[in-house]
Amino acid sequence: MTMAQDTRPVTPDNSVAPDNSAVNVRDRNPNAMTAGEQSSAKSDVELTRAIRQAIVKDDSLSMLAHNVKIVAANGAVTLRGPVNSEQERVAIASKAQAIAGPNKVDNQLEVKSQ
Repeated sequence: MTMAQDTRPVTPDNSVAPDNSAVNVRDRNPNAMTAGEQSSAKSDVELTRAIRQAIVKDDSLSMLAHNVKIVAANGAVTLRGPVNSEQERVAIASKAQAIAGPNKVDNQLEVKSQ
């Protein structure tokens, strides 16, 4: 009996690199908001900066939560990336809504599978 071999790349510490295939496929969707969609308008850059500062200032959030993607375009904000819990997902969205305004935040944050 032959076993399938893991073909994922190995990291410098000899662990297997994570398989991000599903995320990569999702990000290829032409409607997916990615960091490349970030507006260079001063108001959108400031909006992104303010939300990032509020998230990073919250020591109750994990490092994973501190590093979510925040994309602002035309005053609308998209949040993307993994977080450790539903509580982090809600906390980040609440901070973004408090800064951007009601109905201006598309919360696409995903709770990381354990």
